[in-house]
Amino acid sequence: MSPFDIFVAYISWKTGGKRRPVLIISTGDSNGHTASAAYGFGITTQYDNKSERIKAKYYKIIDWKPAGLEKQSYIDTVRLLKFPPDVVSIAKPIGRLTQEDIELLIAFLEK
Repeated sequence: MSPFDIFVAYISWKTGGKRRPVLIISTGDSNGHTASAAYGFGITTQYDNKSERIKAKYYKIIDWKPAGLEKQSYIDTVRLLKFPPDVVSIAKPIGRLTQEDIELLIAFLEK
């Protein structure tokens, strides 16, 4: 698994959780060694009913089909997720952000 790969993981919150796509941001150090944890953002299709404050933190994926997603999706940058290295080491990517989306996401996060 590499940065900008997408895989499916169980994401939990206070009242429950569900399996959803996750964008990996970091999986190890610059030498490719496994870190103590991997980090990523959840991906959601739920956008229209969110507040403007929350919408401002959602990156709209331009090339969602090439990324392995079934419909228009958004990267939820509100909460950085942490995954144990063993979860990422056994997960199989379902897709990857295109270079255009990678560059646009980086610019979005730098704002």
